[in-house]
Amino acid sequence: MISTNENAGGRATEPRSGTTLTDIELLTKTFADEHGQLAGIVGDMDAEFEKIKRKYLGALRAAVGRTAKAKLTLHTAIAGSPALFDKPRTQIFHGVKVGFQKGKGGIEFADADKVCALIRKTFGDDAIAYIRTTDAPDKKMLAELPVNELKKLGCTVADTGDVVVIKPTDSEIEKAVAALLKDATEVPV
Repeated sequence: MISTNENAGGRATEPRSGTTLTDIELLTKTFADEHGQLAGIVGDMDAEFEKIKRKYLGALRAAVGRTAKAKLTLHTAIAGSPALFDKPRTQIFHGVKVGFQKGKGGIEFADADKVCALIRKTFGDDAIAYIRTTDAPDKKMLAELPVNELKKLGCTVADTGDVVVIKPTDSEIEKAVAALLKDATEVPV
C-alpha cells in the first residue's frame, strides 16, 4: 500500500516515490468517494434552497405587489404636490428620500447600427469619437493555428506540457462542487 508524507494536521500531502498505478487507482477511489459526499451535500443544500424558495415564493410575490402599489401611490401623491417640495426639493421620511430632483436624462435608440451610420455620415473622420469599437483577439480561433503562426503574431502558447487532471465525469452539480473546492484549496479540481 502507498505511504504518504503528512503535514502538521496529519493529512496526507503527497505520495512518496515508488507509487504504482494500483496506488493511483486507490487514491482516485478515495477522491471519488469524498467528491461524491461533497456533491451529495451540495445537492442536499440545493434541494433545501428550492424548498425554502417554494415556501416563501407566494409571500415574496405578494410583498412585491404591495410594494409596487405603495410606490405607485406615493409617486402619484408626490407628482401631484410639487409645491410641498419647493425648498427643500427632497425630504427623508422613514429612511426614504422623496421629492423632486433634476432628471439625469438618457440617450436611447432602437437601432445602434443606424445611429452609427448617421454619426459617420454627419461627422466624417471625427465620428470615431462618438462610436465605441472593440478589437480583441479571438483565442478560440487562434488556438487552431500552428505554434509557428502564433509566434509570428506575437502570441505564446502556455501550459502545453502535461498537467494533472482530476475531474469527475458524472456530476450534474459539478460547477457548484468545483466552486466550493476552488475556495477550499488551490489544487485544481
